[in-house]
Amino acid sequence: MTSTASRLAFLALLLATTTLYGGSVASAQTAEVPPAITTPERVDTRIGPLDFKDGMPNDETIAKVYDNLAFSHAFQAFVNTMQGVSIRALHKGLLSAGVKDNEVLVFSELMDAKSLFLTANADTVYSMGMLDLTKGPMVLEVPPKALGAIDDYWFRWVIDIGLPGPDRGEGGKYLILPPGYDGPLPSGFNIAHARTNLVIWFARSFLENNDPKPVAETIRKFTKVYPYEAGGVGTPIASFLSGEAKLGKITPPPPTVFHEGTGKVMNTIPPNDFSYFEMLNEVVQQEPAESLDPELMGPIAAIGIIKGKPFAPDERMKKILTEAVALANATSRTLFMAPRDPSFYYYPGSGWQNMLFEVGYEFETPIPRITDDGVVPYPPTGYRALDARTNFFYGVTGITPAMAMRLPGIGSTYLWTMVDADKKPFDGAKTYKVTLPKDIPQANFWSFTLYDNMTRSMLDTPQRYPRAGSQSFPSPAAEADADGTTTIYFGPTQPANVKRGNWIQTMPGKGFIPCLRLYSPLEPFFTKEWRPSEVELVN
Repeated sequence: MTSTASRLAFLALLLATTTLYGGSVASAQTAEVPPAITTPERVDTRIGPLDFKDGMPNDETIAKVYDNLAFSHAFQAFVNTMQGVSIRALHKGLLSAGVKDNEVLVFSELMDAKSLFLTANADTVYSMGMLDLTKGPMVLEVPPKALGAIDDYWFRWVIDIGLPGPDRGEGGKYLILPPGYDGPLPSGFNIAHARTNLVIWFARSFLENNDPKPVAETIRKFTKVYPYEAGGVGTPIASFLSGEAKLGKITPPPPTVFHEGTGKVMNTIPPNDFSYFEMLNEVVQQEPAESLDPELMGPIAAIGIIKGKPFAPDERMKKILTEAVALANATSRTLFMAPRDPSFYYYPGSGWQNMLFEVGYEFETPIPRITDDGVVPYPPTGYRALDARTNFFYGVTGITPAMAMRLPGIGSTYLWTMVDADKKPFDGAKTYKVTLPKDIPQANFWSFTLYDNMTRSMLDTPQRYPRAGSQSFPSPAAEADADGTTTIYFGPTQPANVKRGNWIQTMPGKGFIPCLRLYSPLEPFFTKEWRPSEVELVN
């Protein structure tokens, strides 16, 4: 068949096919475009009108869209990764107090309101420090009767230590491995792998007979921080003979350096201005590029914060970042101070809240139920509760499963409220009261602490320690009424006929946040048979 004949045959087949389907070649090419896939010539948005000509944005629209995109990335970088900057701020606070990495800070007479720490307490002896893993694994030996955890530099839980940890409060050795470590592992250590080069550890220890001094002495006696000697203690000779490990020296660890924290002024709160992004850049440069999930690192990279590259925003970008951090901070503060999700509140219709029972320490699956038949886990939700994560890390330092678990007699639990019984914010010039029913469900002790709305740190008043509770240090213990109930008052002056131990001072002109802690909580708290009153306005 000639080429001409082939073309004629093809045209005949095309015409036959077009006729068969009741159309024409021309009509197939000019089918209507569905309206749903078009972009109108003008789109009205919250960033103003956007103009398109046949789908093509004009110059003004292009500028608006890219500015808004940069703003969105910067906003996400704050609300979804602020926990890393929180750790960075804490690290800088430790360094400002003279506490170098691999050293230990101890609050021998408790932490007071002079130190700016997110929702710390004035009831337990804190010890803490930063472990530098850049030169290899580090050993942390913890004292008996501690309660704490190790978190990485993006504020992710690594391992519990002390009572909720594998040493179960007996004290023990923890070997923390750096990212990518594949060397030999010794026996006799509680081993944990970190995803960041630096990790933070913190522990609380309970008073002995209402006295912190013997506790601080125990901490200084038993706490040790030192590099792991590969092939040393924990490596059997048999492992060397079989070629599984090298044989290292047995040398005594260098003495651990301790610093006193009580009464020291230090700031560990992350900033809310442009310097936030400078601090975020410090975290990114310090840690491995893969230490944070790529999806979370995406917005950070989009605003120019990239591992191994200088962060040098131009004036346009700096203006956008400054505006974004202002709105992101306002949003995070609102999520923390006024959450709308009813599941965050521990009792229906109450002001008392703790979202961790609903979202868990990873902000994904609720904390398991504990029944007579054992642990009953909830099915995974399959999504991250982003607002809950932002809420939590805006106001709290430290994350561990032990902060909210339904296991009686172990760990600690918390309830806090931002509003009184009438759902009004607290006024430091007014007096309020809260009543705890008898048989407060705790096996160790209970306490109230007041926090400053602005700093989320302990409220700074002439009392120095803004707390009340069952312990008689550093202020007198609260006293129960004849019927067994205990009433605590919050106000600028001590109410008449109220014992000193039943009153926490407030400051006119300052809002505050009451927080109830139960150490070693008991079953009636988890079943909600026992419930504190709402905080009521007195006058």
